[in-house]
Amino acid sequence: MNKHNITRDELCSMFDHTNLKPYADYSMFQLLCKEAAENHFAMVAINSAPVALCKNLLQGSNVHVGAAISFPLGQTTIETKVFETKQAITQGADEIDYVINISELKNRNYDYIRREMESIVTVCRKHQVLSKVIFENCYLTKDEIVTVSNIAREILPDFVKTSTGFGPTGATYEDVKLMKDIVGNTVKVKAAGGIRSWETCQAMIEAGAERIGTSSSLKILKEFDAANQSSAF
Repeated sequence: MNKHNITRDELCSMFDHTNLKPYADYSMFQLLCKEAAENHFAMVAINSAPVALCKNLLQGSNVHVGAAISFPLGQTTIETKVFETKQAITQGADEIDYVINISELKNRNYDYIRREMESIVTVCRKHQVLSKVIFENCYLTKDEIVTVSNIAREILPDFVKTSTGFGPTGATYEDVKLMKDIVGNTVKVKAAGGIRSWETCQAMIEAGAERIGTSSSLKILKEFDAANQSSAF
């Protein structure tokens, strides 16, 4: 994919179309899945409870269902995260986005972070489900981002991800580039959190992101279309 000349279809295939609101009701999930199917987005990003519902709503489409695990704090045990992962997969999840235990990272308990990642990634691999590791970079130092990226380079999840979107800040160009520089081509990078415009989205892609988590997918597409229409004249 040419980052400097991305097509509309390529952009759509990068979106994890998101609704993680605690008050999301049936009509919201209907709309989320309808929009994702109509635009051929990569995935709908939801909490784990409505996985079966969204799987049913997306039947017949190529859109994946992604379950957020231990979301948004990451403060559950490895065993709890593994159980939630397995249950989500049983209910139809095609992708898993889990939040690391930030406290254990702050404690420099890197063996714990490695064991947690390996446990969840192993379950996902067994069931041929994509795995994404959420760092929540707003709470991390650059050295901590480097540390978890290096662990990911060992364990090989499918993606490392910047943010939940529930922290005080979201994805930044600098963090995406740092993560990509470390994991290289062995692991992909997902940018999420605060991506609400084509300008911001484009910056994340330029930095190396191959998935974009956003609830503003349609707005970004509209801005992308407008930008490309104006450049055609």
